[in-house]
Amino acid sequence: MAPQLLPGRPGNLTPDQEEKLRKLWLLVLQLCGTADNNETPSTDASTSQEQDPNSGGKKQRFSMFRKNRGDSKSGAADAPSTADTIVKNGASDDDKYGQTKQFQEMIANNTPETIRETLWSMVKHDHPDALLLRFLRARKWDVEKALVMAVSTLNWRHNEMLVDADIMKNGEGGAQEDEKAEDARTQKLGKDFMAQIRMGKSFLHGTDKNGRPICVVRVRLHKQGEQCEESLEKYTVYIIETTRMLLAPPVDTATIIFDMTGFSMANMDYTPVKFMIKCFEANYPESLGAVLVHNSPWIFQGIWRVIRGWLDPVVAGKVHFTNNKAELAEFIEPGQILKELGGEEDWEYKYVEPVAGENDAMKDTAAKERLLEARADVVKNFEAATLDWIHQPGGDEGKSNKAKRDEIAAELREGYWRLDPYLRARSLYDRIGVIQPGGKITWDASRAPAPKAQPAPETSADDLD
Repeated sequence: MAPQLLPGRPGNLTPDQEEKLRKLWLLVLQLCGTADNNETPSTDASTSQEQDPNSGGKKQRFSMFRKNRGDSKSGAADAPSTADTIVKNGASDDDKYGQTKQFQEMIANNTPETIRETLWSMVKHDHPDALLLRFLRARKWDVEKALVMAVSTLNWRHNEMLVDADIMKNGEGGAQEDEKAEDARTQKLGKDFMAQIRMGKSFLHGTDKNGRPICVVRVRLHKQGEQCEESLEKYTVYIIETTRMLLAPPVDTATIIFDMTGFSMANMDYTPVKFMIKCFEANYPESLGAVLVHNSPWIFQGIWRVIRGWLDPVVAGKVHFTNNKAELAEFIEPGQILKELGGEEDWEYKYVEPVAGENDAMKDTAAKERLLEARADVVKNFEAATLDWIHQPGGDEGKSNKAKRDEIAAELREGYWRLDPYLRARSLYDRIGVIQPGGKITWDASRAPAPKAQPAPETSADDLD
């Protein structure tokens, strides 16, 4: 059965949802310095120049995101900026992850150019609308709350976790090299990361009945204190980001199976559980399709009551307990349930070490820059088409604007996969052929032997257009 396009996604929006998306895009483009404040009647159209102490040059900040100075002659106090209003209106009633503070830090400490680069780095192969719609759905279509959440995530990715600059750029090959480092901390992080991925503490295999990729977490393989907290967090983010590589429209969520077989209190560790919950609630909203807690023993009942209290009700509602093949089969076709979970799928996790030379494309800086420049042009086209759509959403011109944006979004997706080998270190799923060139996903390829190292992809004039 082909996956269905769910409500609130690109191509399946109500008029009200589409209007909310346009409003959010305008705020985002203003924040990125792409749109002037006079793009909206409620915002001061003026811009200002302020000195960038780091560069010694000028940087442009739209007044929407800085204090509007009061009349010094009259002694009037500084008027609240639109950013202050957004913080006031966009603050969550229960800001348990400090997203309001992260929003403020991102706009205070980063140039519009940095914010823009971080945003488009986060988009990757997604339709840009699909990314923003995650935040709108998570915040029940409150535009200002969605903006605070999205910008907070940008701050987390860029300044806290270094998702693209470290975790995905260096990947398994980088961790393997770190195992040999002389620096004790670097070596520890590398060994801890590789230990988890080698044992298959978590792995990806197959899809559920809705076409969602499945991540299996073998809880029995986690022992509290065996790996340091930083490595546990990097590993968690790495698995989530790798799962993102397996998503293709209309599928935009994944299913997680927590295999509790053999669970004991030695496996219980609340710290990484809290971090995982934070990831899905604060930084990867609307990414969970279903969470299956499989074969849990009676001692987990009390633990679950504690964990459930930490969960957002929406996330908690996606958690299901299964104890046998029949109950798993409500979510996964029986023939695709792994034997280790009581099913028929004869597949076992076997880790294949990084191959020498598999990341050579990342050394080709000239080709990388050409592809980045080509992507930057497509991004500009998408931003321009988005502004056209914001100002003219209706009638024949509105239809034309929407169609143009979708065409450019498809260009962005195709262009990302040409660029991917230059940005992301190869993963196990690249080596065993699950992730193929162009972003094609082939689960059957996981039965094939590991490929040899491939030369850096060749770029042609057509690739760079």
